[in-house]
Amino acid sequence: MVGIVGYGTQIPRYRIRVEEIAKVWGADAPAYRRGLNLNEKSVPAPDEDCATLSVNAAWNAVKRAGIHPQQLGAVYVGSESHPYAVKPTGTIVSEALGACPHVHTADLEFACKAGTEGLFIALNEVQSGMIPYALAIGADTSQGAPSDALEYSAAAGAAAFVVGAENLVAELLDTHVFMTDTPDFWRREHTHYPEHGGSFTGAPAYFKHVTGATKGIMEKTGMKPEAFDYVIFHQPNGKFPVIAAKKLGFKEAQWTPGLLSPTLGNTYSGSSPMGLAATLDVAEPGNLILLVSYGSGAGSDAFVFRTTERLMAVRDLAPLVRRQLDEHRQYIEYGTYAKFRRKILKAE
Repeated sequence: MVGIVGYGTQIPRYRIRVEEIAKVWGADAPAYRRGLNLNEKSVPAPDEDCATLSVNAAWNAVKRAGIHPQQLGAVYVGSESHPYAVKPTGTIVSEALGACPHVHTADLEFACKAGTEGLFIALNEVQSGMIPYALAIGADTSQGAPSDALEYSAAAGAAAFVVGAENLVAELLDTHVFMTDTPDFWRREHTHYPEHGGSFTGAPAYFKHVTGATKGIMEKTGMKPEAFDYVIFHQPNGKFPVIAAKKLGFKEAQWTPGLLSPTLGNTYSGSSPMGLAATLDVAEPGNLILLVSYGSGAGSDAFVFRTTERLMAVRDLAPLVRRQLDEHRQYIEYGTYAKFRRKILKAE
């Protein structure tokens, strides 16, 4: 038996509304609200990055896990916005937690599924018996070029999961993967902002892989949509995961608890893991949860978890996702946002 022992998240307090971005570029804000179901997004402060978000999310996960950080055998940080091109984020996180020096650490990248990539590795390492506990983190301070469609959704946040073989809050039942070489989104070395294939990122990319992974794991487990209490898909916006869920036969009550992107935005590597954390915040013991990530390039990881009685005992040991999302919000104008995200720089 292997699964999640503890979980935690971190969301910046700053927000910017889609209207604030749209008025600068003369765009149609209602189109983003209605068409993509985006209302606002989180914005990292100048002193927040992938490492700081990861550390705070990890501490919350460790609190719920009830372990000492030195019991961790591995720490994996999945992100496409690591603060250094050559220097691991994972060692920063491990040192801050007090897990060093006897811990295997690695940074992972696979567009928006780098977080579940770490979770997949951590679960298998613990299941093999190599280590007692592992920490998997999905974190990003996402990039979106000025006036690009991504600017309306690219957000910041982190979700962390302590994986173990006892005292579980959610037991892993099965996994499945679906991968192809589909170039729908990319960023070359030395370029600051990613590029994307426009509408190509829909049917041939996101929907093909999310649908493929979901059908694959349901066939593998013999489960149908109605067997699950909750389902979480990667959330590049508020529209795509709902379309995917409806096409696959899921109902609104199954996806609503984990759908955060309308007010959080797309936290890239933290997107579907953040939805899983929000779902664990409301789930009851014995609930079945389906998690399906998506990363451009392209691939999806699928997981089936079953919650346990212990979830109820540890849930309130750290801040709930919706509380982090809804409380203490501070809205900023585009100029402040551009300064925070270093879209404009002070002259030397």
